[in-house]
Amino acid sequence: MFTYTPLQGALSDSTASQSILELDGGIKVLVDVGWDDSFDVEKLKELEKQVSTLSLILLTHATTEHLAAYAHCCKHFPLFTRIPVYATTPVIALGRTLLQDLYSSSPAAATTIPKNTLDGASDYESQQITTSANILRQPPTYDEISTYFSLIHPLKYSQPHQPLGSPFSPPLNGLTITAYNSGHTLGGTIWHIQHGLESIVHAVDWHQGRENVYAGAAWLGGAGGGGAQVIEQLRKPTALVCSSRGGEKPSVAGGRVKRDELLLEKIKDCVAHGGTVLIPTDSSARMLELAYLLEHAWRADSQSQDGNLRSAKLYLASRSVHSTMRYVRSMLEWMDDSIVREFEAVADTIKKPGGSGQTKGAGPFDFKFMRLLDRKGQIDKILQPPSDDQMSVGRVILASDSSLEWGFSNQVLRQIASNPLNLVILTEEPPLASKSRPSTARMLWSWLSEKRQAGSEEKLDPAGRELEIRLAQKEPLEGPDLANYQQWLAQQRQLQTTLQVGGTAALEAAGDVADDVSDSSSDSEDDDDEQQGKALNAATTLAQASRKKAALTDEDLGINILLKKKGVYDFDVRNKKGRDRMFPHAIRKKRADDYGELIRPEDFLRAEERAEADAAEAEMISKSAEQDGFGKKRKWDDSTAKGKNNGQTGQKRPQLKRRGSDDADGGQAEEAVQDELDEVPEDEDESANSPSKLVVTIDKMQIHMQIDFVDFSGIHDKRSLHMLLPLIQPRKLILTSGGEDETLKLASAVKQLFAEDSIDIYTPTMGTSIDASVDTHAWVVKLAPALVKQLRWQNVRGLSIATVTGRLLSLAKADQKEEDEAAKKRLKTEDAMDESADQPESVAVEPTLDVVPSNMASAARSHAQPLHVGDLRLADLRKAMQQAGHTAEFRGEGTLLVDGSVVVRKTTTGRINVESIGLPTDGGPATQFGGTFYAVKKSIYESLAVVAGA
Repeated sequence: MFTYTPLQGALSDSTASQSILELDGGIKVLVDVGWDDSFDVEKLKELEKQVSTLSLILLTHATTEHLAAYAHCCKHFPLFTRIPVYATTPVIALGRTLLQDLYSSSPAAATTIPKNTLDGASDYESQQITTSANILRQPPTYDEISTYFSLIHPLKYSQPHQPLGSPFSPPLNGLTITAYNSGHTLGGTIWHIQHGLESIVHAVDWHQGRENVYAGAAWLGGAGGGGAQVIEQLRKPTALVCSSRGGEKPSVAGGRVKRDELLLEKIKDCVAHGGTVLIPTDSSARMLELAYLLEHAWRADSQSQDGNLRSAKLYLASRSVHSTMRYVRSMLEWMDDSIVREFEAVADTIKKPGGSGQTKGAGPFDFKFMRLLDRKGQIDKILQPPSDDQMSVGRVILASDSSLEWGFSNQVLRQIASNPLNLVILTEEPPLASKSRPSTARMLWSWLSEKRQAGSEEKLDPAGRELEIRLAQKEPLEGPDLANYQQWLAQQRQLQTTLQVGGTAALEAAGDVADDVSDSSSDSEDDDDEQQGKALNAATTLAQASRKKAALTDEDLGINILLKKKGVYDFDVRNKKGRDRMFPHAIRKKRADDYGELIRPEDFLRAEERAEADAAEAEMISKSAEQDGFGKKRKWDDSTAKGKNNGQTGQKRPQLKRRGSDDADGGQAEEAVQDELDEVPEDEDESANSPSKLVVTIDKMQIHMQIDFVDFSGIHDKRSLHMLLPLIQPRKLILTSGGEDETLKLASAVKQLFAEDSIDIYTPTMGTSIDASVDTHAWVVKLAPALVKQLRWQNVRGLSIATVTGRLLSLAKADQKEEDEAAKKRLKTEDAMDESADQPESVAVEPTLDVVPSNMASAARSHAQPLHVGDLRLADLRKAMQQAGHTAEFRGEGTLLVDGSVVVRKTTTGRINVESIGLPTDGGPATQFGGTFYAVKKSIYESLAVVAGA
């Protein structure tokens, strides 16, 4: 059984992806936890109902459309964190930085509490108090987001894995998931799900063509898909779930090269006149393709004599851009082969340190010209108008987010919208998350579409059109709103504590409750009610504007009075329960990174190494004493004094030098600009734990900047779908993740590609379940005892297989045979006679499969062909041959060489070819089985179940 239910994105202009696959036995697989720019919690209501029935979760891409709601669900949905989640390593790493950027840039992502919920949470004393709307939930903090993503199980491509189910999931019964490259994002996945007779391929947002950073989808095997047939694992699935987004998009003439040239031409034309180019993009996935292209365009331009990009400045702006780039530089193996070759070439050109004439090289993502920005002040700094004695310099800014609703792209848009020399380049069609309030990028797209529908492909000059730009900000809660929020928070905390062990800590925040309450946890079931009561009492009393000064009674503090109150050295633990029975001890959490627990190398120094380190430190202290006038190491706070002496300004962190800043022309000027940007103070930290409300202001601006579009979405087009779907040959096709018009048009076009009635096409709506189970024709037959004795069972990977050749008796003959057997039983005892006489009338007789008579056996044997059951892996064959004394090694992809004379190849269709050069069979271990060729064939047959027809 296979039932598919789309929760978001089906027949909708919203690109959010969220669907549930229900398999036989009640197994439910949630694929993607996507959201859109509206951040509407109503769109997650259906998912919240399904949480307690989910078995596992699969994540496809590190984009807003595929995992933006993951942290929200982990924080606010009880039991969600207990569901196993699977994704590739890049999706985990880039998804973490994406959500950190999202929650730090967009207050609306925290979502607001419904007003009716707040009113219902108020007690009888505050029922008359009017509660204002837009009170925000507590958003996940940086540490919480990191914790949520650390729970995800990483997978590699083409690695079959049998996942673990959630604690409340039915047995998975051999469910196997395999990730394949989708080509749209780094680590993007085409999921293959195998369960029983069901073979399901879930392919949403894939791209077949190769790009600068991303390899093509794995449909045809290998990077770039050079094969002529779809790989065996993805061919002929019982059901294919495919996105219809881009199904009506025509292919671009010239492909990737033409696309890149078009973008660079538009940029050069703008910066040549001193304009600023804004390219809004996401902060993790498609941003990498644009950043790589522009960085290498600047590198190539600096080498040419007539380059016109060297004077323009290039920036990449995102809150988490440094973390993103740190992850990306460590995951080059997930990218296209050209990136790996470039990195290896750079590594070979770098000589050993200390050598003369050392060559400086830069890796694929070691930026020499692109400046990384992560603060609002840096954006204001680079967009300052030039003084009278300075010339206007062109700028290109890649900024998050593509919707222009939040992030640095919204800030840049406000400052460049009034200048007709500036340009905004949209790189993908913005989705329509809400018809009542389209995003800023959607409005610009609609203006541009109107012009293109008129037949013009030129960029759009709005010439003073008015545009409403939203700015969402947080304000602290006060008065009745604060009291109602505290009461609502206490009820939510009590609900989570009831549903999940340790749920209190998931909702509590340091600014909402006292430290002792947030750190408390029950040690026994008897203590639960007491601790919940204390938490509720503490939450309702902390209604002051300043949480840190809230006074608690000694009873509320409990054993923590020894830590919180001065002059108290004793506490009566008699008749106490829970944590009040022992002295409080704060357990420090061990810090860990992607490679495990962090260690301090200085703790493992040998004695001689420690002596050398102490001597070096003593020498440093002596030099510092001579220069600074005191005999200890200078601290950061002392840098101001030294800066005054040297004519430098003191700052909290050291100067950061961009790699290659002394190369090319104008290196000194670039270094000066960088120093100024580094001196920009950090943004004010809006405390994520303080209760606040969402305040939205709308500015109406006159738009004079130019608007253009270059397709960098990296989504399959109409040509790719029409070429690959007939090669994949799915039995059932489910179209989702697309608008209603393009989905229905694609369904009609695909129907014409296939022969009539050879494929079933489904276009479900959101919330509608469709039954896409494999079509099977099964009958129940009864095996005769004589036939059962002749069965020869073979074990293949935990399954017992046997071939059956028999004669199916008709119902009349079966009845006659049953009567004969009953007659024989009547001769034995009198009591059995009555029972056997009544049996044919009360029990339905099943068709019987009996032994084939001897006169028909020869004819049946001639028609039945031997059948090979199983899947041979060359790695298993290599191991078996080595254990038998042969030499076996891989030579190229899908080729195994045995004893230097026999070659075993496995094609994409699963066919095994064995070739031999015909060496003599005497001598060596080959003679044991009559030659290496026969030894290999025997090992292959032993790995398969060969069921003969006789």
